[in-house]
Amino acid sequence: MLLLHCPLLLLLLLPLSSRPQKLPTRDEELFQMQIRNKVFFHDSSVIPDGAEISSYLFRDTPKRYFFVVEEDNTPLAVTVTPCDAPLEWKLSVQELPEEASGEGSGELEPLEQQKQQITNEEGTELFSYKGNDVEYFVSSSSPSGLYQLDLLSTEKDTHFKVYATTTPESDQPYPELPYDPRIDVTSLGRTTVTLAWKPSPTASLLKQPIQYCIVINKEHNFKSLCAVEAKLSSDDAFMMAPKPGLDFSPFDFAHFGFSTDNHSGKEHSFLKSSKFGRSVSSKPRVDLHRVCIDNKSLFTISDLKPDTQYYFDMFAVNTNTNMSIAYVGTFARTKEEAKQKTVELKDGKVTDVFIKRKGAKFLRFAPVSSHQKVTFSVHSCLDAVQIQVRRDGKLLLSQNVEGVRQFQLQGKAKAKYLIRLKGSKKGASMLKILATTRSNKQSFPSLPEDTRIKAFDKLRTCSSVTVAWLGTQERNKFCIYKREVDDSYNEEHKKREQNQCLGPDTRKKSEKVLCKYFHSQNIQKAVTTETIRGLQPGKSYLLDVYVIGHSGHSVKYQSKLVKTRKFC
Repeated sequence: MLLLHCPLLLLLLLPLSSRPQKLPTRDEELFQMQIRNKVFFHDSSVIPDGAEISSYLFRDTPKRYFFVVEEDNTPLAVTVTPCDAPLEWKLSVQELPEEASGEGSGELEPLEQQKQQITNEEGTELFSYKGNDVEYFVSSSSPSGLYQLDLLSTEKDTHFKVYATTTPESDQPYPELPYDPRIDVTSLGRTTVTLAWKPSPTASLLKQPIQYCIVINKEHNFKSLCAVEAKLSSDDAFMMAPKPGLDFSPFDFAHFGFSTDNHSGKEHSFLKSSKFGRSVSSKPRVDLHRVCIDNKSLFTISDLKPDTQYYFDMFAVNTNTNMSIAYVGTFARTKEEAKQKTVELKDGKVTDVFIKRKGAKFLRFAPVSSHQKVTFSVHSCLDAVQIQVRRDGKLLLSQNVEGVRQFQLQGKAKAKYLIRLKGSKKGASMLKILATTRSNKQSFPSLPEDTRIKAFDKLRTCSSVTVAWLGTQERNKFCIYKREVDDSYNEEHKKREQNQCLGPDTRKKSEKVLCKYFHSQNIQKAVTTETIRGLQPGKSYLLDVYVIGHSGHSVKYQSKLVKTRKFC
């Protein structure tokens, strides 16, 4: 974004001689040199012909820019883009003095007199505007003269952009909008929105490189990409578009749903500190995201929040000039989350629960009688699940559960309990849950902390293996089962079969080895061993131990893969 160097302004303010000079020059070689060197234009008051400049306004401090139109009947186009605040701006023109001095001697008048003579005149107002829209002044035939552009921001300090050209037909730096510049919402789900639009003729007809930048936020639509940039920090540059063939999910963060928990170090604030000498307060982070794609007219945004209103804007960007134009923005509300059916728990009865991957289930327990305590027993069949228990809206418990866990909570007369079970991110979850107000009611058998089966390698023979496992102080029934497996059977196969809720009733009778009762009052000595005989030499076997509680419910220990010796 470019401005001409200050000495050129002094030349501009000299009266034109018999050989008028147009400033800034549109000599192409010099012009290209100028627009490449941004420092060359810094902090000047002259607008270069055919290049967009970017500048800054302090609140209630007007700013004036100049440019010269050398000949009458010259085409002229001026575009002013407010960024993050409304602007008041006015374009006017005044004639340049034709004679160098009153006596026609050809000698130049003192410079200060000439500046005062020109700049103190108001000139003829051509156009004025107040607001935050991108606004244009276009004329196919403009008079020669010194043009003045006056800008003012009465709301706050702000950025803005200005583009002026005397060759609008050939320049065309802004992409052209299609005849229907609206964004259409073609599909709407609970967490996804699909947008469609018509391509810019600049890309489809003129074959110029156009990029489409989509902006999503929950506050309002934006009228320019400049306004979007004012909301984004330099950390939040353009996001990479997904590759063809992949799911269009550019917001793969548990942070789109626009959560502010993640990336807390990247504040979407504008001007945290000011290089202009004024303190500028840091704005709170805005939930605003931008993604740019090439050669597309359809895009699906995912990972949105259900029942939430989002605003969608799209900007066509000419990547050769880096200048953009806005399509007509839209908004949409995602669909509501499907209402969860609440399962009623009965006192002392085991309930089976299935939860989809990353899903959740709600259960309700309303004891019919007064109670001092309530006990929740949970048996997670596969991966860990999360349980939350609320009593009359108050959170009493939040725990992750693997295997069998029991929780005893303080009771309250006429209390109602809401249980939320959240599944694993790895896959579907299955569990059994029991709620009761009777302290002696225990449906699931107690387990030791370590539910592994240990095999003794030195006691292996060609026809037997010896294993051991831990018990508890509670007297329970243990049943051991064996199953011959192929040599290709490995830990991955075993992991897929780790459903602890499948009991001995699902096994073949031929796989049963034995059942026995076992316990020890000394927890340190609660260990039992068993030798499994009648096996084949060099064969692999999968061993399972089930502990069966008084109510008949069983829990499976971790499976153990063993192999007999091939030669003895």
